[in-house]
Amino acid sequence: MKTLQTTFFLFVFVPLANSAPPIQQESLQFYEYDSDVTMGSLIQQDYEMQSKDIRKDGTNVSLDTSLILQGDDSERNVPPTKDTNLPTCLLCVCLSGSVYCEEIDIEAVPPLPKETAYLYARFNKIKRIAVSDFADITTLRRIDFSGNRIEEIEDGAFSKLLLLEELSLAENRLLKLPVLPPKLTTFNANQNRIKSRGIKANAFKKLTNLAYLYLGHNALESVPLNLPESLRILHLQYNNITTITDDTFCKSNNTRYIRTHMDEIRMEGNPILLAKHVNAFSCLRTLPVGTYY
Repeated sequence: MKTLQTTFFLFVFVPLANSAPPIQQESLQFYEYDSDVTMGSLIQQDYEMQSKDIRKDGTNVSLDTSLILQGDDSERNVPPTKDTNLPTCLLCVCLSGSVYCEEIDIEAVPPLPKETAYLYARFNKIKRIAVSDFADITTLRRIDFSGNRIEEIEDGAFSKLLLLEELSLAENRLLKLPVLPPKLTTFNANQNRIKSRGIKANAFKKLTNLAYLYLGHNALESVPLNLPESLRILHLQYNNITTITDDTFCKSNNTRYIRTHMDEIRMEGNPILLAKHVNAFSCLRTLPVGTYY
């Protein structure tokens, strides 16, 4: 009888035990919690959990945003610096005493750092230069305002710039020249609206270092007077010059006088016929460029 019971037990229960799926046991992984691998796994798990929570809530907030919201608020509440030079140096580029403010549509000269030596403010919308623009900037050596809309320069705007050597006011709307600083070596006022009455008789006389003078494409009726001996290059092309005298470049009372530094004079594009004024060029080493016949 016992044998029949045992046989019956094996016949019924053993097939049931074999058909049941085996229990899947998760493998346990042991980490060293100070290792990069562990931190990477924990971050990955946290990422997956937060992603599931976000999907459950039905929101579109990204994980990066949620992490930012959980960040330290003290970093966002840092007060801005009180450096007075910061606005100009954010708008322009300040680098080793040079300030570059080109093609940014400014309408006035920005406040400059006191150590500024070179200012490039080309191709903007500046209309006026005031005395206050450079009142405290005595270190300037070069200024370039080419390609603006300058119509007015206050008297004395450049008077304190005793170190200024190069000044460009080309491609503006000037009708007259300002008083220029004494140490200029290069002055460019090409492509303005300057007439002869807009240049004072002694405008260049005291500029004993001036070597390059560019006044082309203006409305001058005559060559400026009292040009300094230091002058090497003079551009007067495409003006309205109709007259010239024996004293314009030379000295009529001194036939031995030679202007030794003058290398180039451009006068093409003027209505004057240079062949009629031969004595005006007797002291020059080369003849001016222009119309002779």
